Parts: sequence; C-alpha cells; structure tokens
Amino acid sequence: MTCGETPPRRNDRASGARSSALIRAAAGGASAVLLLAACGGADDTADGGDVTLRFTWWGSDVRHQVTQEMIEAFEAEHPGITVEGEFGEWSGYWDKLATQVAAGDAPDIIQMDELYLREYAGRDALLDLATQDALDTTTYDESTLATGEFDGGIYGLSAGVNSLSVFANPAIFDEAGVELPDDQTWTWEDFRELAAEISEQTPDGVYGAASFSGAESAFTVWARQHGESLYGEDDVAFSPGTLASFYEFALELEEIGAAPPATRTVEDYTIAIDQSLLATNKVAMGFAWSNQIHAYTEMSGEDMVLLRMPSQTGAATDNGAFYKSSMFWSVSSRTEHPEEAAMFLDFIVNSEEAGQILLAERALPPNGEIREAISEQLSDADKHAAAFIEDIAGEIEGPPAPPPVGAADTQQIFQRYSSEVLFERTSPEQGAQSFADELSSNLSSS
Repeated sequence: MTCGETPPRRNDRASGARSSALIRAAAGGASAVLLLAACGGADDTADGGDVTLRFTWWGSDVRHQVTQEMIEAFEAEHPGITVEGEFGEWSGYWDKLATQVAAGDAPDIIQMDELYLREYAGRDALLDLATQDALDTTTYDESTLATGEFDGGIYGLSAGVNSLSVFANPAIFDEAGVELPDDQTWTWEDFRELAAEISEQTPDGVYGAASFSGAESAFTVWARQHGESLYGEDDVAFSPGTLASFYEFALELEEIGAAPPATRTVEDYTIAIDQSLLATNKVAMGFAWSNQIHAYTEMSGEDMVLLRMPSQTGAATDNGAFYKSSMFWSVSSRTEHPEEAAMFLDFIVNSEEAGQILLAERALPPNGEIREAISEQLSDADKHAAAFIEDIAGEIEGPPAPPPVGAADTQQIFQRYSSEVLFERTSPEQGAQSFADELSSNLSSS
C-alpha cells in the first residue's frame, strides 16, 4: 500500500518489478483483447437476469469486514447484482492481479494503487470511467478527480483523500514549554529552530522532529515548493540541485540535534510503524499522511495535531500541498458488465449508506457531502483530519504528475541514497545525481 494509508514498514514492494514484467508480458499477446470491453451486462439486468461482479482489494481484517458489509448493502439495493469479494494482503496482491490480467481473467472492480494506475491504464487493462453514465463524478472536486486521470480518460476514482502533514505531539511541546507554531506562516527555518529548541528542552532520546530524509512524499512537496516535480510525463522532472538542498537540510537538522542521528533515522525507514519514533513519542513532529492520524493517536496514546507543511516563503499557498488519493477504484476493460460495475462504484462513493459503513477506513471520502454526513460517527482523530482537509482546501494546488511506468521501486531507491547521504558515504550533490540517474534509467527502460 502507499501514499495515503498506513504503509508497510518493510520491503513489501519487492514484487513491483515482477508485477510490471507480468503486465508487460500480458500486453504483448492480449493488448487487442484488452481494448475490448464486452457489453451486454446492462441488458441482462434489465431482462431480469442475474449479474455477478468480481471485486478485489487488499487490506486489514477491519477493511475486509466493512467492505463486505458495504457489498451486502449494495446487493440489498440491487438484488439482480451479486458482488463476489476477492481480498488479501498487499504482499502478493500485484503479482496475482498481473497474472489475472495476463490470463484475461481480471476482476471486474479493482482496488488500485497510484504506483500501478498509469501502468495498467497505459496497457489498456482499465476502463475509462468517464464513459460510464451510471457513475456520477460531479461530486468530486477537480483536483481530486484529476489524480485518477491518464491520457484524457479517468481510469481510477479516488477512494479517499488526504494530504501530507506535519504531525505534532502536544504532550512533548508542553514538556518543552514550547507553543505550537502558526502553521499558516511558518517557514522551514522556523521548523528547524523550533525542532532544535524542543530537543534542547526535553530528555535525551527525545527530539524536536523526525527526519524527512527517507520520504519520497516529503521530497515531492519540497520539489513543488521549488517549482519542480518528482515526475514528468515519463521521466524525472526535478533538478539534482533541488534534491541536494533537501538532503542538506536533513543533514543540518541532524547536526544541530533537532533530529535523531543517522542510525536511528535509517532504522525508522523500515521498522514496524508502531515502533517508529512518532508512534513511541520520541519526536515532537513527524511527517505522515493526514488520514494516518487515527493510527498514530492510538499507537502513541497522545492526541496528535495536524499542521500544514512549512514553506520556503512563509505563505501557506506556497507550501506545495496537494490532495492525495489513498487508493483508487478501477474497472477492468474486459468486464462484461461495465454499467453494473459503474453502478457499484457510484454506490461506494456517492451513497450515504456506504459512507456510514466505510467511514474513514480508506481515508476520508472525497465526496464532501458524504464527509459531512458521516462526521458525527468519526473518531475524534478522524474528525480532526476531516477539518484539516477542509481548512486547507483554498491552498491546495493541482496534483503532481502520477508515477510513470517503472516507478514502483522509487521509495526503496530514494531511501537507499538518503541513507548514503546521512551516513556521509556520499555527498548530497552526488547522492542527488545518482538517485536522479538511477530513477531515470528505470523509467526509460520500462
């Protein structure tokens, strides 16, 4: 899983290259077939015939439970349609899906991740949802809907919306005798000084901030603040100098004691999330997606507060923030029942009943009316996240370019070079150039 939901803290993406290879193999012999989305499903329903849709997703036992409840609610409303669930863990999900696509046996509805959306859409394995009248997308704001666009079509419908945020632990701020910052005006210099002050006024082993050095998402925001982007259409779109400045700032935080030493930071890259610095109250500030506040609040036992990302200028409108889709809903291009599949997606995203069941399990609903309808059922932490998402709406820029084909292993590559820089085995400039070169090579060879 990625961006937007609590990620695995181990190398669960190692199968990315294998999945991509399977998709490419499928494209060679099946491309022409994948372009054909067989029709007739709507007629079956209209004539009283039963329709069966297969629906695949990954996630926890809680997700399986609420998703099944949502399926049952849909089936009760549409007695002629049966939805069969196929679910499992992130590990192995993409290899299985790629194999199904290669065999012409893809599920009708697919829980899709940003890392693979462009790859599957670009190989004609997904249906353009904009062609389906049964699906109402007017409930989405333009920037959220755009996260699932590719080549003029909509191939993924956002399942949940969130934004990269600074998580502040008020208990540590109180212990240090420091007030929370004004997150609408703070700069990275303010962040650095605040983190250093907290480190100085708290016991050994507690730091003002976790390092953002291993977070590809944090660099995405940093790049946007410099007028650049991690990705372009099919290559990198940042200058090595911008990444070098990102590394230099991370090194400075460590050198002045505002952030932990390299050994602890690098350990935090892959450690179980409940053992992370932020979850164990070892840092006053950390970086995570806004929908993760419920998990971090429970793990830490503290009421975390969401703050906007600092900017270079001190203006919140310049902080590079964007709405991120936790994951997407997609439909196979080979489904025999495109209308019924679209009806199912419409129920998921536009039905208050579905919203009341799913709540914020896949992040906050992108449909603002549904967010408001379920607000009283949300936990206090999720209510805080919902308010944060609303508060930053006027500051949000359009989404960054989605990961191109071949980007599945970017996070691992990014962390590898970040580690080299933090341990001073390479300079920020060389680390930045090497990362750009390796990522560019991966994208061009896919």
